[in-house]
Parts: sequence; C-alpha cells; structure tokens
Amino acid sequence: MNEKNSIFSLSYWKIAALELKRPKMLVLASLLIALRVAIKSVAIPIGENLFIYFGFFVNALGGMCFGPVVAAIAAAISDTLGCLLTPKGAYFFPFIFVEIAGSVIFALFLYKRRISEIRVILSRFCVCVGVNLILNPLIMIWYYAVMFDKSYTFFTLPRTVKNLVLFPAESLLLILFLNALIPALSRFKLVETQEKMKISVKNVLFLLALLVVAILVVYFYYTKFLVNI
Repeated sequence: MNEKNSIFSLSYWKIAALELKRPKMLVLASLLIALRVAIKSVAIPIGENLFIYFGFFVNALGGMCFGPVVAAIAAAISDTLGCLLTPKGAYFFPFIFVEIAGSVIFALFLYKRRISEIRVILSRFCVCVGVNLILNPLIMIWYYAVMFDKSYTFFTLPRTVKNLVLFPAESLLLILFLNALIPALSRFKLVETQEKMKISVKNVLFLLALLVVAILVVYFYYTKFLVNI
C-alpha cells in the first residue's frame, strides 16, 4: 500500500481534509445528505420495533467518494436534520456518534483504495459489529438511564438476530450496489477506475466465517460486559 494512502499517515488525513475544498465533493456530499435524510424514515418493518434500514448504502457511497473527514461532517449534519425533520422520541446528542462512526468506518475501508469484495465485506462487518452491536447498545443504555432514570436491556434476541442474519445479505447487496455505480463515478472522477467485483464461493465462505466471529463477539460482549452495566 502506498504510504500516503495509509490511514495511519498524516498525508492521508491531509488529502481527506482537502476534499472540503473541492466543489464537486461538496455538491456530492450535499446530495447524499439530502438523500440520507429522505430515506431515514424509510424502513421495512419485520417485527415489533424492528426495521430494516437502507442508509448504509448512502454512507458507504459517500465514504468511498469523499473520505472520512467529509463523511464525518456529512453524517453529523444528516443525523441532526433527520432528527429535526422526522423525530423519533426524545433527541439525545450522543446518538450522533453512531452515525459518524458508521460513515467513517466505510470511508477508512473504501476511500483511496482498490475496492475489492473482501474490503467491502470487512467494512460492513465492522459497521455491523462495532457500531450496531457494540456502540449503539451502550448509547441506548446511557439514553434510558439519563432520560428515564432506569436501566434498559437493549439487545433483545430479535434485534440481535436481525443484525447478524442480515449482515451477509447486506454485504452482498453492497457489493452489487457499488459495482453498479463505480463505472459512472469513475467517469466523473469521483473515484479511481476500479475492476469489477465478483461474488465467488470464496467470498461467501469468508462471509460465513465472519458471521461466526460476529456471533462469538456478541455473545461474549453481552454475557461478560453488558450484563454488568
């Protein structure tokens, strides 16, 4: 990997910050913010207080195009606007970090990178486990303690199963989604020209292995940590 493209190098973050000066990227960020706010309330109900959302497609696309700095700012703006325009319960500021974390993780995996199936799968895995199954419940526990002065066991079995079961399907759909858009994005010089990704048996096996890892992480996280909060 080129040293300037390493997320641990200062040059990487300087390049990412310079996206704030590119009109083309600011226009794209504005469009994706509007799209993210528009689809924030769009979800498929699959149970009581259980929904499938599609915002991660927009987050991944934005992170791939304009990097972690713009992605963090765009996530903060879209979360704030979404809460103002389509409020769901009392506003609790720390939830903004869930949106920011998801967008930044996608950017760290996809921005200035050769986009591969494995890289897309890993980005979705880190968002699913790190954000949806670890960070979000901590903030939910904090939210209920502050707003309602009571404890709240966030991870009910249905919600946990939903995140775990959907992870492989969402990863494959994300590969297809980015595959469809990358040729057009490269023509507009929003991303570098990329080879077309292909879903293979190897990718599916990798997904299943990560699913097992996710189940183990969730099990130990809930039984060894969350139960003591």
